Amino acid sequence: MNSPTRLFTVTVFLCAMTIPVVAQKTYKINRFVDSVLTLRYWRANIDSNYVTRPHTKWTLTGRYNVTGSDIQTEGKGSDGHFVSHLEAERKSTLSVGVSYLGLSLNLSLNPAKLLGKYHDYEIGFRSYGRRFGFDISYQDASNFKGTYEVDGVKEEFTTSDGMYNLRTLNASAYYVFNNRRFSYPAAMTYSYLQRRSAGSFMLAVSGQGQHGKAKEDEETLDFKVTNIGIGAGYGYNYVPGRGWLLHISALPTLIVYSNSSITFNGTKIPFHYHFPELIITSRVAVVRQIGSKKFTGLSVVYNYSKIGSDDDLSIRNSKWLARLYFGFRL
Repeated sequence: MNSPTRLFTVTVFLCAMTIPVVAQKTYKINRFVDSVLTLRYWRANIDSNYVTRPHTKWTLTGRYNVTGSDIQTEGKGSDGHFVSHLEAERKSTLSVGVSYLGLSLNLSLNPAKLLGKYHDYEIGFRSYGRRFGFDISYQDASNFKGTYEVDGVKEEFTTSDGMYNLRTLNASAYYVFNNRRFSYPAAMTYSYLQRRSAGSFMLAVSGQGQHGKAKEDEETLDFKVTNIGIGAGYGYNYVPGRGWLLHISALPTLIVYSNSSITFNGTKIPFHYHFPELIITSRVAVVRQIGSKKFTGLSVVYNYSKIGSDDDLSIRNSKWLARLYFGFRL
């Protein structure tokens, strides 16, 4: 046997001996990770008379998501009392989620953006835990339609590319007191099952940052909004019958820090604080369990804020996300 043949034979033999060892180590690692995740999954400190975990490891979910936002300004100007309303172009996405023992991975697709019909940008981060949770969304929008009214005379308009740009950051976080019996994840992420009706008081923190720019002919407009709110609210999971869950919650927060202003043609106009100024986050959900493995439902998250006074200058912001979903457990 010549040297190349001998070397090839030895290499094949070593590979044949190594593969079972690697496979065995990989199997042991997978079993260890699975046991740790399983222990974490079932160790939740919950009242099983009210809340339980699904008796499956895998959850697959398909979602159809729609988001929208609008902004309204009202006040007194040199031409009289004015009201303007801007609505951003709505965004629709399709998403698929895979969850294994509470750990999730999601992939979203925006068909209109792929076809070049949607030019705005939006991203969101959401985590709904049993005790803590948060919603964070960021939007960069330039395509708006709306109305402008001065002393009862209304005009409709549509912004063109480069005419107007609005960047908005919304954030909301919560803490649930009665987390052993009331489950936010049961309504929003389907990783728990609510067996009996229960509610809870919650603490909440909200934040909002906004920067808008407009330019038309020789006129320029630049406004900045920064708000931080602290408050409390209440959520309730109603179980009207086997396999059904209706959720509603409202988290109003009182703005404790505000730094907002409008600069028009180089002249800066600050907002005057008008008590009470609030940021409100509301959530509504309907979940239907179909047998032991399938589920479907609808959820809506709505953010609203108002700063300033209508007699001087005020801004109202609205942002919402609606989700229609279907999933099954393995």
